[in-house]
Amino acid sequence: MIKKYSIKELLNKGKFFINKKVLVEGWIRSFRYSIFIILNDGSTIQNLQIVLSKNKLDKTIMKKITIGSSIRVIGIVKKSVGKKQYIELQSLKINIYELVNSDILQKSILQPKKHSFEKLREQAHLRFRTNIFSCIMRIRHHIAFCIHKYFHEHGFFYLHTPIITTSNCEGSGKMFQITTMDFKKNKLIDYTKDFFKCKTYLSVSGQLEAETASLGLGKVYTFGPVFRAEDSNTSRHLSEFWMIEPEIAFYHLEENINLAENFVKFVIQYTIENSTEDLIFLNQYLEKWNKKKKNYLLEKLELILKFPFKKISYTETIKILDQEEKKKNIKFSHPITWGMDLQSEHEQYLVDKYFKKIPVIIFDYPCNIKAFYMRMNNDGKTVRAMDILFPEIGEIIGGSQREERYDILLQRMKDTNIDINKLWWYLDTRRFGSVPHSGFGLGFDRLVQFITGMNNIRDVIPFPRTPKNADF
Repeated sequence: MIKKYSIKELLNKGKFFINKKVLVEGWIRSFRYSIFIILNDGSTIQNLQIVLSKNKLDKTIMKKITIGSSIRVIGIVKKSVGKKQYIELQSLKINIYELVNSDILQKSILQPKKHSFEKLREQAHLRFRTNIFSCIMRIRHHIAFCIHKYFHEHGFFYLHTPIITTSNCEGSGKMFQITTMDFKKNKLIDYTKDFFKCKTYLSVSGQLEAETASLGLGKVYTFGPVFRAEDSNTSRHLSEFWMIEPEIAFYHLEENINLAENFVKFVIQYTIENSTEDLIFLNQYLEKWNKKKKNYLLEKLELILKFPFKKISYTETIKILDQEEKKKNIKFSHPITWGMDLQSEHEQYLVDKYFKKIPVIIFDYPCNIKAFYMRMNNDGKTVRAMDILFPEIGEIIGGSQREERYDILLQRMKDTNIDINKLWWYLDTRRFGSVPHSGFGLGFDRLVQFITGMNNIRDVIPFPRTPKNADF
């Protein structure tokens, strides 16, 4: 029985396979001089060169072989004569699974030329076979894996929170409603006849449920899809995306901030160490096509690890922006006033210009621009909230110390028009041994976007869901 290996295994341990008979399978990336097949199986960005024996393959079949065709090869591993690869495979037997019609190939993104990312999205079912997208997906895998690794090693329990919900922890109305009812115009809707006998939605966050779990398990985290029905056609927004949300009992804001910084640095360090080949390829792509400076991507990631994140209060932030505007004659589109919600232009200036691309943690925001569950400070004007801003993409983490005091939480819910009847269970947790607790939410796809250096978040998720687009 001839053993099958991935191309990654063969290339990583090339010298141990010299003169051994092996089996590989994959898709043809190129076919040169009717002799050399360049094969890839998705396990690595690197390709394996197959050297054909002309006597072993029918010439009529050789003429039909095209890029994208899938094959099975048995051959002998040899040290390569060429300088571009250490080993190659001398073919003994080739089986063709499926040949790609040359006319179809011409219209697809598998055609070997530069395609725009917009074009790649139009054929999202094929873009996994492109170098750029396969790189991003492998990196996405390593990031997801190390997130679970980090929390497991730090004593957290993984929690599955519901995707179907009746509540909106963000307090906005921009949610996707789900129903089995047939809506008709001018007809009074009786939701007691719906599947769940009430209005239900796709969840925007698992935070509230995770909080209740942390008040019994100590440390928990969620990692799953969330949904926002916002009509945001930007390079940083999706309608369906993935969120990481840890919640920790007996945690104050300062501990929450330290956890968030430590966590993000761990993920970036792990990705650098375990996705080196793919990051180098993306780095070369950015240099060539986006005109970025040499080693741009790797230097950007190393900078995150090198220095502590800057920590400033919201009030200090407003002072800095106000002074910068006057001193450097900058004109922001949104005027700087205390109590305003910071806009992208403010965040980007603060991180990219003022702090020279060092991530910034802003804390103690005005209560009127933050959610009801955030702990009120003694000044009665601010809450124990924190946001982490990254270079280029802005906010990547939002979190807070949660309001653990029953009376104050109840009043905040009333002040912000939160339906207490729907969230009675959340309020109830403050009556059974309530404790200080904290947590944050990190947009997984936005983190992948930052690490890979992609300009658009639609290019770091397999099948993007955006306004007016739910293809595939």
